[in-house]
Amino acid sequence: MLLAHVRDIYFQAVWALRDNLMRTLLSILGIFIGIIAVMAVGTVTQTVHNFVFTELASYGLQTIWIYRQHEAPNPYSTVRTGSGITNLDLEQIQKGCCPAVARVSPEVYYQDWSQLFRFGNRYNNVILEGVDGVFFDISRDEFTIGRNFRDEDIDNRRNVAIIGSEVHKTLIGEHQNPVGKSIRFGEQKFIVVGVLKRKNRDFLASIGAAEDYDVNNKIYIPYTVHQQMLASKDIHQLLIESRSVAETQNAVDQVVELLQRRNNNHFQYKWDTMESWNTKANNILSNISLLGLVAAFVSLLVGGVGIMNIMTTSVVERTREIGIRKAIGATQNDIRLQFILEAVVISTLGGSFGLGVGYILSIVAQHMLQIPLQPPWMIIIAAFLVSIGVGLASGYYPAKRAARLKPVEALRHD
Repeated sequence: MLLAHVRDIYFQAVWALRDNLMRTLLSILGIFIGIIAVMAVGTVTQTVHNFVFTELASYGLQTIWIYRQHEAPNPYSTVRTGSGITNLDLEQIQKGCCPAVARVSPEVYYQDWSQLFRFGNRYNNVILEGVDGVFFDISRDEFTIGRNFRDEDIDNRRNVAIIGSEVHKTLIGEHQNPVGKSIRFGEQKFIVVGVLKRKNRDFLASIGAAEDYDVNNKIYIPYTVHQQMLASKDIHQLLIESRSVAETQNAVDQVVELLQRRNNNHFQYKWDTMESWNTKANNILSNISLLGLVAAFVSLLVGGVGIMNIMTTSVVERTREIGIRKAIGATQNDIRLQFILEAVVISTLGGSFGLGVGYILSIVAQHMLQIPLQPPWMIIIAAFLVSIGVGLASGYYPAKRAARLKPVEALRHD
């Protein structure tokens, strides 16, 4: 009985909206635009989030960099030379002295990153770095052509090289197969054995990563060869992979404690982790997303204000109708429920149309831009529920006003 009563009131609300079709469409439009705005902001935010974290994941989310912290020069004390990390330190870590460390690779480089290489009559400034084969596993590098360093390359100090995609393009030529070809650094000749897949670093550069340090413009050689070139056993940086993201800080603490103990606390060490970049990126994106969603939800509230204004006008125009209905037995609850249902129908229709059109637009944009646009359905469902809530809230005041009208005064209204 109650459901039948509510159904009758619902159909009365729909007929009333149909009688004022233009006003109803304008009310629906406000909610429609609000839902479209929420979908657009949510979709763009989710797409950027996926893009950014795909970039970060390509560097390994469990990655750690540890290196010596060079103190400010003190004229009254002797400045200790060296990198503070040696081959013996590396061997201790590799033997399993640090339980939180899964893998470790040395990095050896010149103080001036940029070095001039030659291929035929082409010259190019690139970053030269000495590493071992584990380096590419930790940093999640993929090979487009060729192979990784082998143990014999490291142990026998072979003059072999792995090049980045930018080096392949600018020094050798992207349409040539560089594997087996010789590149020269001064009087030394290196045989290219592998080419790395290009990595994106747009976001890392935008949040503070060194702009002149392009991972795609690098040439890697065995770290033992680079140490021989430098006539030193120093390792300038350790690239470490922790056993899990949760153990990242434990790995840092264990390695730093080992290095300080082995060097009698003569050196201080600094570190950086991909987790810190991940946190920084997440904070930036969360703030941007929050601002965008606030703006989008404000548009929903504006649509709700539009519904309330139109419903208030409708109450004034339908005062005589309300009086007649009350005179023939309609209760305050009946009148209140009808106007609330009218507002909810408007907001529900606007929300439904907005979801449908927004989804179609995202599919069209995905095909046109060739970008995987993913509408965040949790946010969209929340927006739809908010739109219904806005309808309830917007319809309540006009409904309450209509319900309080006295039948005699309402019937006198022209």
